[in-house]
Amino acid sequence: MSLHSSDTTAQAGAAPSGDSGAQPATDHVAAASAGDTRLAADNLVVGYGDRIIIDGLDLEIPTGVVTTIIGPNGCGKSTLLRAMGRLLKPRQGQVLLDGKAISAMRTKDIARTLGMLPQAPVAPEGLTVGDLVSRGRHPHQSWLRQWSSDDEGEVAKALALTGVSDLADRPVDQLSGGQRQRAWISMALAQGTDILLLDEPTTYLDLAHSVEVLDLVDRLHSELGRTVVMVLHDLNLAIRYSDRLVVMSQGSIVAQGAPSEVITPGLLLEVFGLEARVVDDPVSDRPLIVPVGTRHVYGAIGGPARSPES
Repeated sequence: MSLHSSDTTAQAGAAPSGDSGAQPATDHVAAASAGDTRLAADNLVVGYGDRIIIDGLDLEIPTGVVTTIIGPNGCGKSTLLRAMGRLLKPRQGQVLLDGKAISAMRTKDIARTLGMLPQAPVAPEGLTVGDLVSRGRHPHQSWLRQWSSDDEGEVAKALALTGVSDLADRPVDQLSGGQRQRAWISMALAQGTDILLLDEPTTYLDLAHSVEVLDLVDRLHSELGRTVVMVLHDLNLAIRYSDRLVVMSQGSIVAQGAPSEVITPGLLLEVFGLEARVVDDPVSDRPLIVPVGTRHVYGAIGGPARSPES
């Protein structure tokens, strides 16, 4: 089973319409310099029932970079990602993959180029890590091409790259949160896609495991040439691990660009309702958000009487 089927294995991939994990950057990636666009939303309108969540949205995803979508709860981040992964059918507009409407493409063709890992995926009970990762090879199977030693090799590479080779025989439901997420990312790698869509890959993980997973994602991007699009809630992690941020509010894009260009106190207050200082991250060249709040700050309840600056 691939990341583009709609069964219980995480619903991981594109919804059905009416192929090498840890491999070098593919010819597609090699031919496209960073900044080119292979995935785009054109006048996208998406909703649930009678409610419109996204109305007339345009977005181009640059090739070869890590793009992270951020915004307050309910702004449409995951809805947008699901629509771009063909898990949600737009009411209007289209998602374009290599210039073609994704709605008109065969599921297997999409699954060879684009992999999606939804939020908090769930594997069937008892499924081992090895079996899970092997399912990433499904898009490459056909009546004429059955499971081969090449598939076996790509699964082994994906397991090794994500550091879960020693867990191959363990049931997925017995893993820790960080191990489980690495196993799912390994499945996406085995699928051999150029583009990875990750919806909240750090959900339910503590900070240490969140950093571990995002370090892995960044390594896959830099070493294998993958284009990555993520949704993250933790703003400082989004800033640290993204080349480009897309900021959403009420179903629309309000800002996009490099973290240093996008993240300002004014934007944080306007979009997130958060009063904060933006300072230099002491361990990177990125901005760092320091929330202010009303307590345990200088001059407030629980905080020192006065700032050292005064």
